[in-house]
Amino acid sequence: MGIGNIVKRLNDVMWKDDGVAGDAQRLEQIVWILFLKVYDDKEKLWEFHDSNFKSILPEELRWRNWAVDKKDGNALTGEELLSFVNEKLFPGIEKLDINENTPISKAIVKYTFDDVNNYMKNGILLRQVINIIDEIKFTNSNEKHEFNEIYETMLKELQSAGNAGEFYTPRPVTNFMVEMINPSLKDKIADFACGTGGFLTSTLDYLKNQVKTVEDKELYDNSIYGIEKKSLPYLLCITNLLLHDIDEPNIEHRNSFDRNVKDYRENEKYDVVLMNPPYGGHEVKNIQANFPSNLRGSETFDLFMTLIMYRLKKDGRCAVILPDGFLFGVDNTKVNIKEKLMKDFNLHTIVRMPSSVFAPYTSITTNILFFDKTKATDKVWFYRMDMPEGYKNFSKTKPILNKHFDDVKAWWNDRKEIIDEKESEEQTTTYKAKCYTIKEIIDNGYNIDLCGYPHKEEIILEPKELIEQYQEQRASLNAEIDKILAEVSKLLEEE
Repeated sequence: MGIGNIVKRLNDVMWKDDGVAGDAQRLEQIVWILFLKVYDDKEKLWEFHDSNFKSILPEELRWRNWAVDKKDGNALTGEELLSFVNEKLFPGIEKLDINENTPISKAIVKYTFDDVNNYMKNGILLRQVINIIDEIKFTNSNEKHEFNEIYETMLKELQSAGNAGEFYTPRPVTNFMVEMINPSLKDKIADFACGTGGFLTSTLDYLKNQVKTVEDKELYDNSIYGIEKKSLPYLLCITNLLLHDIDEPNIEHRNSFDRNVKDYRENEKYDVVLMNPPYGGHEVKNIQANFPSNLRGSETFDLFMTLIMYRLKKDGRCAVILPDGFLFGVDNTKVNIKEKLMKDFNLHTIVRMPSSVFAPYTSITTNILFFDKTKATDKVWFYRMDMPEGYKNFSKTKPILNKHFDDVKAWWNDRKEIIDEKESEEQTTTYKAKCYTIKEIIDNGYNIDLCGYPHKEEIILEPKELIEQYQEQRASLNAEIDKILAEVSKLLEEE
């Protein structure tokens, strides 16, 4: 069966339902149905290998017993189907009895349905959606592989789904970061704000070629760990990992900041951390109290940087995406975080990406910081990615691709300063790639906004995004002005 047009078929049905409003709701609706179908196919495999297997779901709630249309005229549909889903299925899953001894492969059913909703109001249309999804046979390796590509397309649609866009990092970005970090099967790999699981699945794709033995497969199955606070991305992530044959996804549904960072034991630390933390948000005072007072920022990306530093093992490696605000921030908290980062870790590389990488979700310029816990920082390389030849900006129809990282990958293993001559009245020299010593960075007040901006991109922005971009640029200028004023004041004091 060809399933290449499955997303179109699902969309065509769901747009007719008055209960579904917008891309995020449509995706959530599709994915909770998809999860139950995938889970049922997984249970069939577990039953085949274990004659004593018992489902955590009551028999009437298992996909095979309510969702499958046997074409005998008895399939639930219309109001009867809506009543079953709203009054039996969802409440039944909510009441599942789990405890610390419940295997992850069973407990995820309850966790995945926390705060998930049935938005559809038309039971006939809901039946059509269920039937389309039931056509897919996830026990067929070819169909499962094809659907993995379709699922990735569905996740990609989050970029244009309002605030839901924060949960999706373009796959070429995650692939590049994973490749530069170069994880192995011996590593324990974490993402403390894992969203839809992009870094985790990119890591699994990278590791699968290293699997040669049964022991390797066991390491592979237990290599990744994630935390996701919000219900929609958690549902998307768990389903994503099940599709990647991780039967017991080790993903926690909670706030990453709900414990004091000093309380983490050695066995709760990781060899590799790969992240794109949410930014723009703020945490309440009682959450901030879980961090040392000098590192206690209210902005989420500040807190995530501190969390990473406390949960990275000795000799561990990290790649993390951060907005410009972290680089040029000179408030006490950001300076303290950057000072700790460079004293206790080796911040060896910062790659600045073009601002439209995350368009249309946001136009804020982002940077990838690469560091490890091997020594103190003695120098930092900066590399600026420019738009590829023939591109004015990245967009939904012209997204960033794996090949757009070829230049930075070539430079990575043969590091040289790259002068970027720009014509100006002062005939100043700027750099596409340059190395700065730790002394230069300290003398600069830990303002590490040293990458230079990518060549101008021609983007027509929505008013909200335009305001965000101007605010970022203003903050950068203010930081530079404050630095100059501090230098002038120091000179005046010395006279």
